[in-house]
Amino acid sequence: MNTTPRNAALYRYSLPMDAGVVLRNQRLKTRDGLLIHLQQGEQEGWGEIAPLPEFSQETLAQAEQAALNWLQSWQSGVLPPESPLPSVAFGTSCAVAELEQRLPQQADYRKAPLCTGDPDELFEVLTALPGEKVAKVKVGLYEAVRDGMVVNVLLEALPDLRLRLDANRSWTRAKADGFAKYVNPAVRDRIAFLEEPCKTRDESRDFARATGIAIAWDESVREADFVVQAEPGVAAIVIKPTLVGSLARCRSLVEQAHAVGLTAVISSSIESSLGLTQLARIAHWLTPTTVPGLDTLDLMQAQILRCWPDSRLPLLETQELECLWRS
Repeated sequence: MNTTPRNAALYRYSLPMDAGVVLRNQRLKTRDGLLIHLQQGEQEGWGEIAPLPEFSQETLAQAEQAALNWLQSWQSGVLPPESPLPSVAFGTSCAVAELEQRLPQQADYRKAPLCTGDPDELFEVLTALPGEKVAKVKVGLYEAVRDGMVVNVLLEALPDLRLRLDANRSWTRAKADGFAKYVNPAVRDRIAFLEEPCKTRDESRDFARATGIAIAWDESVREADFVVQAEPGVAAIVIKPTLVGSLARCRSLVEQAHAVGLTAVISSSIESSLGLTQLARIAHWLTPTTVPGLDTLDLMQAQILRCWPDSRLPLLETQELECLWRS
């Protein structure tokens, strides 16, 4: 048993967001979260705990209290049980994995760019993508017909492009069919997947069978009755660790997906640069052949502690964060 004294700290951050970031029914003006720091002898580990408004089951206040309880137990010399709050379970498991040097350093910094803004600039960005051209389009925010036309234009203009689409369960079956109507059947196989197009899983399954457009499970992965299994028309599961839970839980989901022939995609929940760089390491470790979905850093106006390669955003150090507790 390692009797080296333990020290820990809990910090809070608040990062200004770009003005246009909307999550379901809420405009996100700042991204707020917690960082935990573990130290034992020469080893240290960091973790990020950042419940995502409108998506996480827990609030930041609940996560803060749970994190504080966990840290105090850990500091006293025990390894606390996994938190039932997914964001806390993920952040604490990352910190422990770093401390114990179990989280590999090598990272996958490839991004599936989020397609927004000026079409001409977008074509330039997508054309310049190295290697496998994979990009993401959020659908369901506007009219389904408009979404279908945009997706069709991108796929027909760039014949080596594959798109991931995300509807967040926003469509009725009729609207989903309206979307598909405007996507040329000849290019539908280059839609890698459409995440949860309809309000229910059964409607999404029917949509995939009727249109030939592959779907992926996202929200479903976080529901109690979800089972990873091969199904007609289902191509992938999307794993957002902040919303799913511990590293062990995420690894189990990846292994289950791969065992039945599904793609597993590690994806962000708008974490800070600290959390994103850890997700890049997790992606390289668990899903090395799949481009992760981590193109969210530019939604923020600063980075924290660790830089994303090539980002020019300013970097905040610990002294610029609010320290909530330290042992």
